[in-house]
Amino acid sequence: MKILELKVLRGPNYWSVRRPKLIQMKLDLEELEQKPTNKIPGFRERIEAMLPSMIEHRCSESVRGGFFIRVEEGTWMGHVVEHIALELQTLAGMNTGFGRTRSTGEREGVYHVIFNYEEEEAGLYAAKAAVRVAEALTDGTPYDVENDIQKLREIREDTRLGPSTGSIVSEAAKRNIPFIRLNRHSLVQLGYGVHQKRIRATIASTTSSIAVDLAGDKEDTKNLLEAAEVPVPKGTIIRNEEDLMQAISYVGYPMVLKPVDGNHGKGATTNITTWDVAVKALADAQKYGRAVICEKFITGFDFRLLVINFKFVCAARRTPAAVTGDGSSTIQQLIDETNKDPRRGFGHEKVLTRITVDDFTWKMLHDKGYTLETVPPPGELVLLKPTANLSTGGTSTDVTEEVHPANIFMAERIARIIGLDICGIDIMAENLSDPLNESGGAVLEVNAAPGFRMHVEPSEGIPRNVAEPVVDMLFPQGGDGRIPIIAITGTNGKTTTTRITAAIVRAAGRKVGYTTSDGIYIQNQKMMDGDTTGPVSAQFVLKDPTVDFAVLECARGGILRGGLGFQQCDVAIVTNIAEDHLGMGGINTVEQMARVKKVVPETVCTRGYAILNADDDLVYKMKEGLDCNLGLFSMREDNPRVLEHCARGGKACIFENGYVTIMKENWKVRVLPVKDIPVTYFGKALHNIANVLPAVLATYLFKAVSIEDIRHALRTFEPSSVLTPGRLNFFHLRKCSFLADFAHNPAGVQLLSDFVGQLDYPQKIGIITGTGDRRDEDIRAIGAIAAGTFDELIIRMDKNLRGRTVEEIEALLREGINSANPSVPVTAIHDEAEALSEAYDRCERGALVTALCDKVEGTLAKIRTLQEQEELGGRVPAS
Repeated sequence: MKILELKVLRGPNYWSVRRPKLIQMKLDLEELEQKPTNKIPGFRERIEAMLPSMIEHRCSESVRGGFFIRVEEGTWMGHVVEHIALELQTLAGMNTGFGRTRSTGEREGVYHVIFNYEEEEAGLYAAKAAVRVAEALTDGTPYDVENDIQKLREIREDTRLGPSTGSIVSEAAKRNIPFIRLNRHSLVQLGYGVHQKRIRATIASTTSSIAVDLAGDKEDTKNLLEAAEVPVPKGTIIRNEEDLMQAISYVGYPMVLKPVDGNHGKGATTNITTWDVAVKALADAQKYGRAVICEKFITGFDFRLLVINFKFVCAARRTPAAVTGDGSSTIQQLIDETNKDPRRGFGHEKVLTRITVDDFTWKMLHDKGYTLETVPPPGELVLLKPTANLSTGGTSTDVTEEVHPANIFMAERIARIIGLDICGIDIMAENLSDPLNESGGAVLEVNAAPGFRMHVEPSEGIPRNVAEPVVDMLFPQGGDGRIPIIAITGTNGKTTTTRITAAIVRAAGRKVGYTTSDGIYIQNQKMMDGDTTGPVSAQFVLKDPTVDFAVLECARGGILRGGLGFQQCDVAIVTNIAEDHLGMGGINTVEQMARVKKVVPETVCTRGYAILNADDDLVYKMKEGLDCNLGLFSMREDNPRVLEHCARGGKACIFENGYVTIMKENWKVRVLPVKDIPVTYFGKALHNIANVLPAVLATYLFKAVSIEDIRHALRTFEPSSVLTPGRLNFFHLRKCSFLADFAHNPAGVQLLSDFVGQLDYPQKIGIITGTGDRRDEDIRAIGAIAAGTFDELIIRMDKNLRGRTVEEIEALLREGINSANPSVPVTAIHDEAEALSEAYDRCERGALVTALCDKVEGTLAKIRTLQEQEELGGRVPAS
């Protein structure tokens, strides 16, 4: 077997809208295409022995053990690889279960293997490992599957959000608040555009940076608390052994030494009772900074109080990792036995973390005169870590109900004193049921970014949803952090529709971000060049904190390569479906292409609208199964689909009696005559009228956009190489006129030809090309359409031939030309700039030269150069 391609889908996609996180593997089974599993001796026995837990895979049989039944009856290896990839992730503690295996249609034995993932790096690893496992099972060779499972655990722990950040993100997702992970660590954006908030671990964008700095400086924190009469351990700051000696006289034994800027117990030594231990502890602490805190060692239990938005939320008692002697087992044996607890796992995968032996463990055992081979007496508690962190094997017990009101008041006051809206307070005391100033306890630390795991998944007691008050604080009054999103897809007209839609929204005073096939725009400022119609570009807009409305062009390529860049939109527009890009990415028919485009309307929220072209059968059919409102548009005022839809109370936008008209039930709202809309060229550019209709209906649906806003935008949206580059761009020179357009498929070229056919010019020259990655019939069709439109043709080539030779493309275009009009003069000038110059030089005065452009800026730049040369007298117009 051979993996031909691996893709990570991160948003709603061709395979599933509800499961956005998928791995798409193109797998060539090679000779195994002829060997289903029932023809491989011993295959079922081997896979069942290696991965017995796959008994839970029900598969299409819909019964426990269904997958093994399929293996027994005979199934293809792509299907096996899908299930192995899912099971490896499941065994590594990741919740997966969705998969599909389908032929690509390219050739026999090549399949798309689809399965979901939690962490994309783990998903990619699982894809490759699954192929290795399947090959070993096929060949009957030994394979260490446990190594792959452990590697997947390590990838999971290295890449996943931690339990604290993860709990906040999960709570946000439950409230339909979108999120975007901003880096590989714990920086996450909740919400979109101007409504976004950010979190990093459990620090929020609302958290004061001064408060975080204060909490990170233990000396400043202690001084502030002490001045406010909060009980803290007696202590001082030291920097050398002389300071240490004075501190011992002041503080007295037992005491604690810890770095001023330390965390997670690093460099800390507790219960110091001798000078030698104190000197070593000073050296250990100074590995993390010169300044060291020396304070009284307070006996009791380690408690953590959590305050969010300056309100007490919960409390937990923390116990460091430890084992209890039984009089017969060594410490290592006791650790091993403790780690067998099913609640303990690798990293954060379970409620408890396995205990590992590290330098802290060795030090603590050494201080007691113990080793791992020591057999502690029955009942002795042997501490293995200096701090009670759950990530090092500690345990937690919820004690929220035991906290005295005086201690609650104190905790909330501490949060205000430091200024932390998400605040963890560490207390050492015998209990929390008595006021701290009575029990002899003390506040040891105040923590910014406190861990939530001990509260969300305590070892004992009631779990607390501590993420809830965080999200309440960030999004008060039930806000979801969203901005309106209009998503636009289809074969032709997407970019023009996007630009018109954005112009209308901008006229209504909104700060618009939009993506197109020629760049990303924020408030009409171009941020990025190129084809920006994929998920990364969409998220660029949604991450921008100045944007309060998004208009996103969503092309086929982006959907197939990575899925959509959003989970949900308010309005989706589908302009049309035509034969383009067929035979690419496993999409071989126009019906499959329609299924790709349908992903966009399927993401519309329940209260939103899918706006579909009622003149296009494939687009109109997309209404089936949608869980949202429906809007229609049509170039025919008598379209029966529209009339029936509006009779049922629906909304539509039509071209009616020379007007753009909105239909609401049986009422009509005439927006403008098309002759007053510049982008329609006095109504001659019928395809641009078709692009105006959905833009008008989509924006009309928003209360913030008025009819006057729509009218103003349409009147002032002038087609030009600036506002609509590559879309019917006219340049009127003294000798001739140039028309540059991005038409690149037969449907687009036909629309352009229909427009050119209405124009009155004495001569019409067409500069045409074929896109190399299109089907033969598509390239021929472009030649045939052009031959029926232009008086003379020049064939030029794109710089990127996309898998074909110049000779192949030219031959196909000529075949199409000859099939329609063999008498039309044809010249081949492969360089685009030379072709434009030649057309200028040979054309009659007053002619129209129409150029199909690929790299729009290059075409427009050459035409401007010809215009400048003419103005400077560098080119003399012919008679």
